[in-house]
Amino acid sequence: MAGREGMRMDAVVQFAGQYWWLWFVFGGSIAGAAKAVGAANERRADRRLERYRIKQEAKVAALELTKASKQDADAQRRSVEKALAEHDDVNARWFAYETDVINLLEFPMMTNMRDPMTVAFHRAKLEADSLRPSAADELVDDPEAQRLYRSAVHDYAVAFTAAESEAKRRRRGNFSEAEQNRLTRAQSLLRMALDGASTPAERQAAYRKARTELEGLVTLPTTAYAQIEQRIAGALEA
Repeated sequence: MAGREGMRMDAVVQFAGQYWWLWFVFGGSIAGAAKAVGAANERRADRRLERYRIKQEAKVAALELTKASKQDADAQRRSVEKALAEHDDVNARWFAYETDVINLLEFPMMTNMRDPMTVAFHRAKLEADSLRPSAADELVDDPEAQRLYRSAVHDYAVAFTAAESEAKRRRRGNFSEAEQNRLTRAQSLLRMALDGASTPAERQAAYRKARTELEGLVTLPTTAYAQIEQRIAGALEA
């Protein structure tokens, strides 16, 4: 085996020795070909590096986009949660009137549906309630729904504040002296109906008289009457 290899090398050396002049003829072509091959290899290496660079940049861009999308979703969620909190706050302010009829009778305009400001407040409440999501995530990636809900909550808060301020300013000023006396009597009767120290018969009679006094005078929320009846349920069943 080694002998055959040696014979080949001898042949190559012998050929080179005999035809050394061929290097002068073809040396330039051979060198050019070698240079071209080297340049092609270099270009392939450059292309590989460029593809790698593009892939890496694409990965970085994708990560940045994901991060930006998450930050945007978080910002949207916080915005909706802020609107939900404001909605809850205004509801709580209104609920305080609904559950305290005696206090509500001090500011009867809050339930006077003949007053434009009261009507505006209740209409704004219905609109905000209808657009309210059950969770902030429901409105993420829906800019129009977010805009409508935030706008409705803002209108609700403004309308309620305006109506409440006006109701406190007027108090019972829009009522005649006789009507104001009826309101005062209704308040006293309701206090008796809610007083656990009174007998069941007294509480029952007081509640019914209070409703009579208020009939045709002011319209109280159904929730308000339900709250009273729940508290004096035992007396009403006696």
